[in-house]
Amino acid sequence: MPQVLLPPGWPRPRGYANGVAARGRMVFVAGMVGWDAEGRFVSDTLAGQARQALANVVAVLAEGGAKPEHIVRMTWYVTDKREYVASYPEIGRAFRELIASFNAAMTAVEVTALIEDQAKVEIEVTAVVPD
Repeated sequence: MPQVLLPPGWPRPRGYANGVAARGRMVFVAGMVGWDAEGRFVSDTLAGQARQALANVVAVLAEGGAKPEHIVRMTWYVTDKREYVASYPEIGRAFRELIASFNAAMTAVEVTALIEDQAKVEIEVTAVVPD
C-alpha cells in the first residue's frame, strides 16, 4: 500500500495527502470527463460530472488490475473554481463512495476550458499496484 508522506509537525491535509511513496506496477489513467461509455455527458453540473469521471477512473483502473486504494496521484482540472468549491459536499460524497481512500497526492487546477466543450471537470490518475 502507498505510504503517506507527512513531515513532522505538519497537519494532515483533509481529503488528500501531501505526498505518497509506493512500489509496484504503475497504472496510468488518462483524463476522464463526466461522460458515460457512449460519450454522453450524464450531468450539466460539475459535481455530477465529477461523480461520473470518478466512476470512469475506477473502471479503467479495474481494467489495469488496480483498485481505488492504489491511487497515488490525482490531478483535477476544473473550469470553474467557485463551482468546484461550492460542490465540495457532493464531490466528497461521490469520492467517499467510489474511491474511499484519501491517501493520494492531489492537485486541482482551474482552466479556461477543456477539450470537450460540455466538460466541467477532467481527472487524471496514477496508481501503483503493490508487488
